[in-house]
Order: sequence, then C-alpha cells, then structure tokens
Amino acid sequence: MSKPRIWFNGDLVAYEDATIHVLSHVVHYGSSVFEGIRAYDTDRGPAIFRLEEHMARLVDSAKIHRMELGYTVDELCEAVIETVAASGLQSCYIRPVSFRGHGPMGVNPLNNPVHTAIAVWEWGQYLGTEALEQGVDVQVSSWNRPAPNTLPAMAKAGGNYLGGSLIKMEAIKNGFSEGIALSVDGLLSEGSGENLFVIRDGVIATPPQTLSILPGITRDSVMTIARERGYEVIERSLPREALYIADEVFFTGTAAEVTPVRSVDHYTVGSGSRGPITADLQAAYFEALRDTANARGWLTFVDGAQAA
Repeated sequence: MSKPRIWFNGDLVAYEDATIHVLSHVVHYGSSVFEGIRAYDTDRGPAIFRLEEHMARLVDSAKIHRMELGYTVDELCEAVIETVAASGLQSCYIRPVSFRGHGPMGVNPLNNPVHTAIAVWEWGQYLGTEALEQGVDVQVSSWNRPAPNTLPAMAKAGGNYLGGSLIKMEAIKNGFSEGIALSVDGLLSEGSGENLFVIRDGVIATPPQTLSILPGITRDSVMTIARERGYEVIERSLPREALYIADEVFFTGTAAEVTPVRSVDHYTVGSGSRGPITADLQAAYFEALRDTANARGWLTFVDGAQAA
C-alpha cells in the first residue's frame, strides 16, 4: 500500500519526493517548529481535533523564532484538511512542520528559506494501548527543563525536543515508559512530550506555564472538561514529592491523549491503577473527540470542509 502524499510548500507530492538538502539549516541547527494533531473516525467521517488552535500555535511558534511562514492560520488549516482528505485515512496523526532550508551556512538563519510540510500517518496510542487503562511506570529524570529565558518553552520548536529525547531515552534505558522533568528550581515541569497532572484530595493540579512547560492544547481541553464536570483545577508549583503522595497522576498530549501514571520512581501512585477521576476525564475526553454535535467547536469535519 502506498504511503499518503505529503503537502509540501503548497502542493501534494509523493511521499518519497518530500525531501530536503543535507545542508539545510534545520539539519545543523534544529531550526524547525511543528505541531502534532489527530484526526478521529466519527459518524461524519474524519474529524480533526482543535485544528485552528494547533495551527495558531504553529504560527506563534514561528513568530517567536522569527520565521516568516507565508501562510495564514486559515490557509494552514485548509492545507491540513486537504492532506487528510487526500490520504483516505479515517483516523490519523497529523504533523505540520515549518523549517529553515538550504541557504547560507552558519548560525544566522535570516537568509535561509522557510519551508512548510504536512504529513499524515496511522499512529496508535503513543505509550501503548494497555497504558490507557493500566497506566505507565515513570521516573523523575536527571535532566531538567531549560530555565525561562533560555529556550522559549511556549514555542513548539524542534530544538526544544533534544531535551525531551534525553529524558525519554534515559527512562527507557532504566526500564520505565516515560520520564518527568523538573524545572531549574527543582519543581515539577512536564514529561518528555506530555503535560502533567497531579490529583490529591479531589483537587487537580498542573504546573503553570512559568515552569518551562509547553502550554498543551490537550492540557487545555482536559482542564476545560474537568471544570465543566465540577472539579477544582488549579495551576500551581508542585514539588517532586507531590508525585509520591498523589492519589492520581496522569499525562496529557496529542500523542499520549490521557494516560494514567501508576508508579513514579517505584512509588505506587494511589491504588496502582487508573484512578476514578482520571477514568472520568479520560472517558469525557474521548467522547469529545468523536462528538459530532461539536458543541465546543473543537472538531473540524473533513467531509463538511470538502463539501464547502
């Protein structure tokens, strides 16, 4: 079966033709910004979750890094819809990426061209299907997140994920599924590619943006759902030991969705299985992904967009 075509600088091209030069600035200096989005199979066909918010964040990330994309948010949304429609996939992971290409060599990227591509593929649960129910075992990483005003954490930039890769590799080598990074001050920050939530006595807490986290769109979605369901949700600084005495801990992210944590550093979290609040939020989140009534306006239906 042939791979879906890739949207590359305005055209749908064959998978094998979406290539860049080895001397592209991004290869040497990590100068890219990107998004992770999912389309879900619904009764109305593929529905892309919070597409506009994701593409707005891509534009914001590019602006922070002084990258002129040459596309508006609306144009990028249409490009994603076109790519998903052309793929024939009912559900898929979507990766828009903008990067600095081949031009003058050196750290200064201002004279290098900026390219934008959108790829889609089938991708199951990031941390494993069983993780959604059974939870995952994690460790607190020896690698910290960069201090504020070091690398801009609000930008979803490729270079930022070098730290995430170190966190992930360390965790796997030590026999865990994932790692949790601390901030430069030793406070809880985030996973290698997920936001973090800690529940104690019915209160849902998550680290604030000031602790070098990416302000996740799934994070925002789950916070919205939780408040709608009557839970108290707060953003506050949390010490490492909050993980060890928590009733429940879970990750959020486009790839991870809502994944429970069953142990941290070999400390059992709560009962050692998915907790009741996590289960409730997880079920409500998955319901929102396929809610064709779309009361919150979070879904972009590919069939409706094509008809329009």
